[in-house]
Amino acid sequence: MAGFLQLPGVGRRGRIVLPIPRSQNHGKILRCPSFAPMPDSGYTLKIHADPGSLPAQAWDALLAQDPNANPFVSHAYLNALHTSGAASPEAGWLAQFLTLWRGDALVAGVPLYAKGNSYGEYVFDWSWADAQERMGIAYYPKWLVAVPFTPVGGTRLLAVDAAARAALADALLALVRQEQLSSLHVLFAPPDQIQLLSERGMLVRTGVQFHWRNQAYADFAHFLEALAQPKRKKIRAERRKVQEAGIRLEQRCGTDIREADWDFFFRCYENTYLQHGSPPYLNRAFFGTLASTMPEHLLLVLAYDGQVPVASALGIYDRARGTLYGRYWGALVQVSCLHFECCYYQMIDFAIREKLQVFEGGAQGAHKLARGLDPVATASVHWLREPPMHAAVARFLARERTAVQESLDELGEHRALRAGGALTLNPSPGPEETPPSTE
Repeated sequence: MAGFLQLPGVGRRGRIVLPIPRSQNHGKILRCPSFAPMPDSGYTLKIHADPGSLPAQAWDALLAQDPNANPFVSHAYLNALHTSGAASPEAGWLAQFLTLWRGDALVAGVPLYAKGNSYGEYVFDWSWADAQERMGIAYYPKWLVAVPFTPVGGTRLLAVDAAARAALADALLALVRQEQLSSLHVLFAPPDQIQLLSERGMLVRTGVQFHWRNQAYADFAHFLEALAQPKRKKIRAERRKVQEAGIRLEQRCGTDIREADWDFFFRCYENTYLQHGSPPYLNRAFFGTLASTMPEHLLLVLAYDGQVPVASALGIYDRARGTLYGRYWGALVQVSCLHFECCYYQMIDFAIREKLQVFEGGAQGAHKLARGLDPVATASVHWLREPPMHAAVARFLARERTAVQESLDELGEHRALRAGGALTLNPSPGPEETPPSTE
């Protein structure tokens, strides 16, 4: 039945037995209600084990009115992760999408998972898991609100209005406190949602990514003129190396990306992971699904040596919100500076030409600073059931936050743009010393 959790093991009282693979959760079993009225609020709560059971039009309608929306939270993108098998229980992602309804109308929703490991999250809590395991208490499974394998900031609590969003936050935390999982983590959420959840006792964690902003540049040369002379010289030298190697670049969008292009891109993407000794998170079916369901958001950069493709990079863009997101890259040959050309300079060139306002270069890599991207603070929130763990993590996050601010200050002094300035954290630290409720 669409809109309800449908898995084997429905008990007589309407509770669902949700096994996560034993190798990933130490044999624990998760039980959740699939349907629960909230009589005091006028809402009804539903849990969905399959994002495909959600009404796509109603979900995307919530997204359309959210200023922090992006394509990664769209029904098409989330569903592609699941129908392709990339985000699956076997990989540790057990979907438990939480929705609020008023009558037959969907008024709020959150991409919630029972997570059997910490892979594909990009906010690292492995040390927390290790510490809790050494206390003799299982850390997995845990609750996670995120877009699988996607460290991109954006809305996490979708809602028609502030009242529905607050009710969704309350329902999420009530569910977490009711079920015996170790913790809840909401990753890469916008400041207002960070504030909403921190006011309810969650701990704020900060991080750093690198974003480029369009200052009404006429073209790439105009952008270079805004940089400090040493940075401008460096970028010109790097682009010249690629040209002198005989590499030709092409940009293809949407339905102009051919099936053979996708096959080649996936070879490159897969090769990047294999070179680091791990299998890729995503599969060819996932990218094929994106190509058929949301082509209007896709940019593929292809590098050729003569007529032979040698490298590629994928960007996802949102023209309505003026943002380009650099996502995946790979190469089958080694060419000096080709990574910078495909992943940064081609993306910035596209953003300028299409009048997009922001290019998000992603996490990690202070080398992005020299290529015109600026450090930007990100935030996530966390709640741990065990009071000693919650308190210990709160102390750790307070120290980490100071270190992140110091890092931002230092990075701000080395920005490529000629006009520098101090960079500060935006998210509120929240009530970090508040112990968790175990009721």
